[in-house]
This record gives sequence, structure tokens and C-alpha cells, in this order.
Amino acid sequence: MKDGIHPEYREVVFQDMSSGFKFITRSCVNTREKIKMDDGKEYPLFKLDVTSESHPFYTGAQQRISETGRVEKFRQKFARGGKAS
Repeated sequence: MKDGIHPEYREVVFQDMSSGFKFITRSCVNTREKIKMDDGKEYPLFKLDVTSESHPFYTGAQQRISETGRVEKFRQKFARGGKAS
């Protein structure tokens, strides 16, 4: 391998900002911040909006979709006997 052309591959802490969940994995992502973990080592920190700890698909939590009345208008329109006016 050529020297100086590959990104730095190191351990990085990824933190879910919505739940506070943190995990360490190896990555070459660029970071600006650092964090000290429970093991006493300091790692680069990359902040995430969503991880499997907070995403509704993985947690099983369903968010209710707010209806603006369009579904109800559709049902009323086609419930009159099938003829649209």
C-alpha cells in the first residue's frame, strides 16, 4: 500500500443524540469532538440523529400519522355509491 493516501482508520464513538446511546466501532469518519469513555480512553466522537436504539422501526414504537382530512374526504367521496362528482 502507498503511504499517505489512505484515511486514518481508528476507533470512534458514535452517539445517538435522541437517546444518549453510545457505541465504539472502527471508522475513518472525520470528527471534530472527542469524548472520554468509561474505560478511561479518549475517543473521537461522531454524533448521530438516529440509531437502532431510537428509530421506531427497530424499537417497535409506531408514531401516529396526523391526518389532514384528505383520507376522510376520499372515503366520503367514494362511499356515495361509487360515482364521483
